[in-house]
Amino acid sequence: MQVTIVIPNYNGKHFMKPCLESLDRQTCKDFEIIVVDNASSDGSIEYMKETYPDIHCIGLDKNYGFSRAVNEGIRASRTPYVILLNNDTTVDPHYVEEMLKAIRKSKRIFSVSSKMVQMYHPELIDSAGDLYTLMGWGVCRGTGRPVSNYTQPDEIFTACAGAAIYRRSAFEKIGYFDESHFAYLEDIDVGYRAKIYGYKNMYCPTALVYHVGSGTSGSKYNSFKVKLSARNSVYLNYKNMPLAQLILNFIPLALGWLVKSIFFMKIGFGKDYREGLKEGFQTLSRQKKVPFRLRHLGNYIKIELELIAHTFAYAKDWFSRKLGHK
Repeated sequence: MQVTIVIPNYNGKHFMKPCLESLDRQTCKDFEIIVVDNASSDGSIEYMKETYPDIHCIGLDKNYGFSRAVNEGIRASRTPYVILLNNDTTVDPHYVEEMLKAIRKSKRIFSVSSKMVQMYHPELIDSAGDLYTLMGWGVCRGTGRPVSNYTQPDEIFTACAGAAIYRRSAFEKIGYFDESHFAYLEDIDVGYRAKIYGYKNMYCPTALVYHVGSGTSGSKYNSFKVKLSARNSVYLNYKNMPLAQLILNFIPLALGWLVKSIFFMKIGFGKDYREGLKEGFQTLSRQKKVPFRLRHLGNYIKIELELIAHTFAYAKDWFSRKLGHK
């Protein structure tokens, strides 16, 4: 086996059949599947054991969140590569084949993000990988754009862990998904860390995934999601940026938090966002920073230049959308 597909699940029994059926239609069969269940109350574990007895299921004693679930799956795997796949997805028959081809192109590739398409609006992109900006905003590249866009493979800041392949051996070097995140921004955090160590994160346009979106949390914005994302945005920058970089980027980061606070206040989640930021700053002492190594200085400089470039790219895309350009 070359790859293990890890599917985290929490009360997603209704998603499992279409997801697993799409994996059964793969042109490349060189994979195994591990389902990690976060103590679902909808009978997910019982359903899996009865309907798919050959699939390895790991049942956790409570809901530990996305990060712990995928870590359990990664550690249980024995293959060179691991695909993380949300339960609310179906994949194109060539998905596994294309993902393997993409990550095998270089040993310096840590992860490859697929081309995620909106399940109920298949003419639109859901994600073409993640970017990250000076303002501390994770940007889901290509969201809402026609699927005719983003047709070329290229380097991205990080992969979207909803449907990405990872080099398993790299986790032993850089660390696993940060379980203190619980969920949200954990994929940008681990991809950022990989970049500090000199790895690349790539995008593969030929690996197609159809994604419902917010299948577990239930909606694009809710109190739980807004609060966790705000808290984790504080963690992400603190852990991955050395002190000098934090000082350098303090003004754009503060501006980013201010703008988001105003945005969420307008849509009724201002208190949740502020509480998330407060919790983030209050619990920083519990977070483990990436150790600064002088040999990584070139990587830090490259990352800073990417943050600048992505900020301008995001601004350009934002104005383009406002003008109605496709």
